[in-house]
Amino acid sequence: MARNSNKPIVSKSERKTRFVLGIVGIPFGLEGFVKVKPLSGETDHFLRLDKVTLLLNEKEKTCEIAEIVLRKESLLIRFAGINNPEAAEVLGGARIIAGREYAAPLKKGEYYIEDLKGFDVITGEGEILGHITDILEGGGGQLAEIELLSGEIRLVPYRKEFFGEPNIEKSRIELLKRWILE
Repeated sequence: MARNSNKPIVSKSERKTRFVLGIVGIPFGLEGFVKVKPLSGETDHFLRLDKVTLLLNEKEKTCEIAEIVLRKESLLIRFAGINNPEAAEVLGGARIIAGREYAAPLKKGEYYIEDLKGFDVITGEGEILGHITDILEGGGGQLAEIELLSGEIRLVPYRKEFFGEPNIEKSRIELLKRWILE
């Protein structure tokens, strides 16, 4: 099972050390809180955060966290210096970036989607077809963006019908149905 850290927004060398943990949503209440959509579906790891990077309109800004409230169906964060809904509204859509150590903990057999980026995509015989450049959210689920050796880009549903288990040690994953690239 994979956990999404969403679309890459940092340099290739930073991809595996910084993750997008969530997306800032709409303001909540009158004190400057914002609703946050955690990308892992889990929220407890947010409680360890004291500072994050917000990425909005291709600009990064480091922000201290003043308060975090875990609710049954939502995650609320108030950033230092944001004390009203008008100031909070400006942050809508920002990606919350933090170090890998703050990402949701993995269970046995899980891996981060971020770790798949750059993996070789191979056939059952070991022939390299290309490599994964990204994992995108599609209407019906996740899509693996594959850059073929020819330079062409293909999107393939990232599902067990099309991909084998990733080999983390060898940085490769088997494409089970080659026809899906046509």
